[in-house]
Amino acid sequence: MKVPAMKIEVFTPERASEVRQFVLDVLEGEGFGYDPVKDFDLEDIWGYYIDNGGVFYIGTIDGVVVGTGAIRRINSKKCEIKRIYVNQEFRGQGFGEELFLNAIEFARTNYHVVTLKTDRTLIGAINMYQKHGFSVVNENDDTLFFMYRP
Repeated sequence: MKVPAMKIEVFTPERASEVRQFVLDVLEGEGFGYDPVKDFDLEDIWGYYIDNGGVFYIGTIDGVVVGTGAIRRINSKKCEIKRIYVNQEFRGQGFGEELFLNAIEFARTNYHVVTLKTDRTLIGAINMYQKHGFSVVNENDDTLFFMYRP
């Protein structure tokens, strides 16, 4: 079976509702409910990411969102990769890595230090981060914190 092509584009406010629902659906599928402390960025994706010097990518197939990836500016030298998600149906086809690599390229162009954090149960994501040069710099019971210097 031929893998469909994914188109990566920068988020636009017109897609806010669709993108927010996509992220919440992926989280729910992984056993994570909406958390107003962790998920407040979904209320204003444009303001939180793009207006703040970052980017929010959406991956689409036939116009439907199947993945996301974002960079959040922390300060002029440091950013955080966030929201690398792929619809369950499209995992294992390289889409998550493609979104991740787009985020890394944006980070390399604009920042000196890249961080990210992930739940320690997401082994596939952890392996991908380490494959691309990220190292664990801290951890707690549920979360691993990674850093990369492009």
